Amino acid sequence: MSQQQKILLVTGGSRGIGRSIALHAAQRGIGVILTFNNQQKHGQAVADEINNNGGKAIALHLDIANTASFDDFTITVRDILKEKWNRTSFDYLVNNGGIGQRVLIKDTTESIFDQLVNVNFKGVFFLTQKLLPIIADGGQIINISSGLARFAFPGSAVYGALKSGLEALTRYFAKEFAARRIRVNSVAPGAIDTEFGGGKGDENQRQQMAAMIAAGRLGEADDVGAFVASLLSDDSRYLNAQRVEVGGGIFI
Repeated sequence: MSQQQKILLVTGGSRGIGRSIALHAAQRGIGVILTFNNQQKHGQAVADEINNNGGKAIALHLDIANTASFDDFTITVRDILKEKWNRTSFDYLVNNGGIGQRVLIKDTTESIFDQLVNVNFKGVFFLTQKLLPIIADGGQIINISSGLARFAFPGSAVYGALKSGLEALTRYFAKEFAARRIRVNSVAPGAIDTEFGGGKGDENQRQQMAAMIAAGRLGEADDVGAFVASLLSDDSRYLNAQRVEVGGGIFI
């Protein structure tokens, strides 16, 4: 009798770290449901790449800021699990989708503040709440945090504070979901060379940042994606309620 395929749902899987997580998980034999918001073409391309390489994946639209859509999204996920995998649950949730905006405190409007809160914290909370009944007992949730939860850069006050809050929420998730043996951890990328938050910056800025990292270089999306995918196994079975920074040794 063949073993049942494990299934991952990763938000924000159309590009960057989310894309890397989806691809690396698929390489490990995990089925993938990935979400996109504005990047349908890119999201579908990730799913196509997985399917063309012998894996099993599907891309779904999800606006994490729109909590009113979560009931319908959950129903869609239930239907896809049944149709594509003949299952009623999935095993791993990676809350990766998020937005960043570099803005000083003095220039932060309520609109900017609310948008950052709705996507990076409120959306994560209520999406996890809605999906919890269809996460398998003994499964795992990984929240993607940020090195900015630990060190402060001007222009990142709200984003960094929300990621700090997400790390605290990770511990509460782990406590309250323990009865179902669902482990919850957070992974905090350091300085990763992606377009998240408005671009990669100029070469001088990138070199200055790299000089602050013990590894001697900026991180790549695959540095984080491969690590997160490696956690989606029983090898990490005793890791729970922890923050793991994947930053190459930044500011040590």
